[in-house]
Amino acid sequence: MKSTSPRKQRKEMFNAPLHKKRKWLSSHLEENLLLKYDKRSITVIKGDTVRVMRGSYRGHEDKVAHVNVGKRSIEIEGITMSNAKGNKIAKPIHASNLMITKLDLTDKWRRKKLERGLSEETKKEIEKEAERQIKEAEETKIKEEKEKELEEKEEAVEETEEKEEKPKPIAEEKKVTEEPKTKAKSIKEEPEKTKKKTSAKKKPAKKAPVKTSKKKEENK
Repeated sequence: MKSTSPRKQRKEMFNAPLHKKRKWLSSHLEENLLLKYDKRSITVIKGDTVRVMRGSYRGHEDKVAHVNVGKRSIEIEGITMSNAKGNKIAKPIHASNLMITKLDLTDKWRRKKLERGLSEETKKEIEKEAERQIKEAEETKIKEEKEKELEEKEEAVEETEEKEEKPKPIAEEKKVTEEPKTKAKSIKEEPEKTKKKTSAKKKPAKKAPVKTSKKKEENK
């Protein structure tokens, strides 16, 4: 950018398109790579091994886990921080604070860019290293798939064992189903009995005929 005013530079940085932001995510190469590829810096991608040069994690070297172009940050394996909830999340680091120690050459487009202007010997070395990296990536994928299958089998075996150890008793299930029915019957029968008793009490007794004595009749 030609302008030297900070506000214009910041405006361009935040409003730049993604293809420009992607180029800004570049880091310096290590000395041996600099001499080999005849380049000072290159854009960082997922899979590159990187060393942190500044900050509290200075000296940490590991693979790049994720590249966020929109936020202009890079996440590295093994570098985490805790958020407000207390959970651990990846700490974002700017590309200017990193140095590339090993390149990921599995991408053919990246290899073509690196091979521009280089000798045939270096091109052959790049291709050999790329083949080796591709084989390693395939082997790691196969190992991960096998590990997942083993974990799934172990979980299935544990579930079956738990079911066998704790079978549900049939007698208890029957009791649970029968008890509410008996209670309902008793509730229905009780008012009928009470009705019968009350009806028996309420019936009026028959009045006996009055007998007049003979002496009273004679006096009259």
